Amino acid sequence: MNSQHKAEYEPLSDTDLIVLLRHGDHAAFAEIYRRYYPLMLNFAVRKLYDEDLSKDFVQELFTNVWEKRETILESGNLRSYLYIFIRSRILNHFKNQNVQAKYIEVLKQAFSVAGYAQTDYLARERSLNEYIDRQIKSLPEKMRIVFQMSRTEHLSHKHIAQKLNTSEENVSKHITRALRSLKTKLTSWIF
Repeated sequence: MNSQHKAEYEPLSDTDLIVLLRHGDHAAFAEIYRRYYPLMLNFAVRKLYDEDLSKDFVQELFTNVWEKRETILESGNLRSYLYIFIRSRILNHFKNQNVQAKYIEVLKQAFSVAGYAQTDYLARERSLNEYIDRQIKSLPEKMRIVFQMSRTEHLSHKHIAQKLNTSEENVSKHITRALRSLKTKLTSWIF
């Protein structure tokens, strides 16, 4: 957003910005992003204790705002909408982690009864890891590279963006999409 647009849009109320956003105004979206990105990121980091994951969730939030801009209520409270979305996303994340942990615990308990428990558990764990590796390898090339740099090499979004000569926003989009795809595939595999 250039300084002229910023000066134009900064004094507008959230309601005014929503009206403009609903009509596809990119500058209104940029102003909403500028106002609320730091608040949403701070909120997510306080709940998740993971800055990269928090950035992914906040990026997903703003992607959702843009994609659903035509259905956002003009009279709605934008701040509440954003907080509710990010809180729901965080709660779903914890719920999914809990489901996966319970599933692994059930597997441990079910197979600890038999004498081959350790071997069978290791085989199932290896099978799960192989499945996850196959799913990562099946991601589109750019998404896979970004995801592996983030999760395997533990590089920050900024560092990945510099290495690949792209924007941090692009990196964040790739990671968000990869996580969404892997979560869907893993959930269907488990259940």
